[in-house]
Amino acid sequence: QRNCVIGNSLVNVYAKLGFLAKAQAVFDMLPVQDLVSWNTLITAYVQYGHGENALQCFDQMQHEGYSPDVVTFICILKACGNIGAIEQGEHIHDEIMHGGYWGKDVMLGNALIDMYAKCDNLLKAREILDELPIQNVISWNGIVGGYAQQGKDIEALSWFEEMKTKGFSPDPITFCCALVACANLK
Repeated sequence: QRNCVIGNSLVNVYAKLGFLAKAQAVFDMLPVQDLVSWNTLITAYVQYGHGENALQCFDQMQHEGYSPDVVTFICILKACGNIGAIEQGEHIHDEIMHGGYWGKDVMLGNALIDMYAKCDNLLKAREILDELPIQNVISWNGIVGGYAQQGKDIEALSWFEEMKTKGFSPDPITFCCALVACANLK
């Protein structure tokens, strides 16, 4: 177990420095990989824009019998959104619902909103927002930003106003998204 902790730390160091090939090599040499090992590698691939690699790790992790946790789901949803992998994102959404994770973590809900918005399924992103038992400014940023990103600027500004009506104070990210929408309207 001590070797696993040291190995995970080494994978993490290489990953944070952006040496993904070295992180993968250390990971592959670990005598035992645990969920922390997998999450570290998946997170690194997502962080450095290698969504396909993250999805491959996710599939391999599950194939080897490891069950994802909230951290895994959040990272892999980000990968799906970044590369537009809507079908895989929907499958992961199903896993979240059937695994009993839904409604227990606002960050997981926010990751779903972000993934659907980036994959241009704004209707589903709004459904997720409506279903969230707890919302925060990040939840709303996903909606406002999603509409702005998809060029639906009037709707983005409408959601910006709705957010304030519901009692959420915009943060710098919200204002950036709203300003992008305003700039596009000219």
